[in-house]
Amino acid sequence: MNKKLIVVAVATLALGIGIGSIRTGNSSIEAHANEAAEHAEHAEHAENGAAAEGEHAAGEEGHLTLSNEQITAAGIQLIEAGAQSINLGLPFPGEVRFDEDRTAHVVPRVPGVVESVSVNLGQSVKKGQLLAVISSQQISDQRSEQAAAQRRLTLARTTYEREKQLWESKISAEQDFLQARQALQEAEIALNNAQQKISVLSGSVVATGGNRYELRAPFDGVVVEKHLTPGEVVDVTSNAFILSDLSRVWVTFGVSPKDLTKVQVGKPVTISAPELNAEVVGNVAYVGSLLGEQTRTATVRVTLENPQGAWRPGLFVNALVATDSREARVAVPETAIQTVEDKPTVFVRTDDGFKAQAVELGSRADGQVEITKGLESGVQVAAAGSYVLKSELGKASAEHSH
Repeated sequence: MNKKLIVVAVATLALGIGIGSIRTGNSSIEAHANEAAEHAEHAEHAENGAAAEGEHAAGEEGHLTLSNEQITAAGIQLIEAGAQSINLGLPFPGEVRFDEDRTAHVVPRVPGVVESVSVNLGQSVKKGQLLAVISSQQISDQRSEQAAAQRRLTLARTTYEREKQLWESKISAEQDFLQARQALQEAEIALNNAQQKISVLSGSVVATGGNRYELRAPFDGVVVEKHLTPGEVVDVTSNAFILSDLSRVWVTFGVSPKDLTKVQVGKPVTISAPELNAEVVGNVAYVGSLLGEQTRTATVRVTLENPQGAWRPGLFVNALVATDSREARVAVPETAIQTVEDKPTVFVRTDDGFKAQAVELGSRADGQVEITKGLESGVQVAAAGSYVLKSELGKASAEHSH
C-alpha cells in the first residue's frame, strides 16, 4: 500500500472519530484511534513483505550483480561461445607397461656359483656395465678344450707343411701328404667347435679368464628385477636380472569387438593420468588380432616416449581414442559448466553482472563441450572462476530463503 494512501486513510478515520465523538464521547474516540493504528501497521507489513518477495524472486532468476573490479578480483575469465571442431573419442581404462622390445632377461649361459653382484634393484645402468661375476667349472673345461684344439691345429699345420714339401720334392708318397692335409682339416674343425662353445657366452655374458665369466648390461636401462646373491648356485634356467629401457613405455588397454572397427593402427590416443595431473598424445601402434579368453577383448597398444620416467609401469591411466570429428555450432570450455539445481549451467555476462543459464550438453573432447540448447554463439560466459559465481548464487539463495 502507498504511504500517501495510508496518510489519507488515517486522516479520514480521524475526521470520522471527531464527528463520532460528539455522539459517543471519549471511549468511542479511543477505539477508533486504535483501529486506525492497526490499519497503518498492517499496511507497512504488507509493503515490506512485497519488497521481500520481489528480492526473493530476483534471486531465483539467477541474477548476480558484480562490478568489473569484483569480477577481476574473483579471477573470473570471460570467453565467447562459438563454433568449434570437436574431436569425438572412445574412452578406455589402460595400464602403463614395460616396452617388451626394450626389456631383457639376463640369464647365466652356463651353470656356476655367483661370486659378486655389482648392481642394485632399481639402479640405472649403461650398456656394457658389469652386473655380476660367476665362476663355473664348465667355463674352465671349455677353455681347456679350446687351448688343446689350438695346439693340435698348430702341430697339424706344421706336419702338413712338411709333408707337402716332401711330396712336392718326390721324397714321400702322396698318401702321407693327403693324411697330413686331412689331419689339418680335422684340427681346424675341432678348434672352430671349441671357439663356438666359448662364443655362446658373448652378448650380455663376457668370459674373463680361468673359470669366471661376467654378466654385463646389453643396453642402457633400469634393473627392474634382481635374483642373484653372492654364493648362490645358478644354472641356465635362473632369471638373474630383468633390465628395461624406461625411456619408452607401452600403454595397453582392451577393446571389445563392437568398438574394434573404430580403433585402428595410427589413430591418435590421448593418455591421461589423474594422479599425475599429466596428459600426453600418442598413436595406436598395435591392435591384437585375438580376443582374450577371460576378457573377450582385443589388446591395443600405444607406444609413449618417456624421457623423464614419469610414466611408470603399473600406473593406471585413461586412454581416449580419437574416432571422429564434428563441427559444433556452439562450444565452451569444460570449466564454464557448473551444476545448478542438478542442471548443467553457464553464467552469461550481463550489463551489471551474470545470469545463470541452464543448457543442454552434447559431445565432449579436448576440454571443450558442445552446447546443443540454451546458449547462442557470440555470447560471453564465465570460464575460469565460474565456480565462484556458483558459490555466490548459492549464498544468495540461502539468504532469500530466510
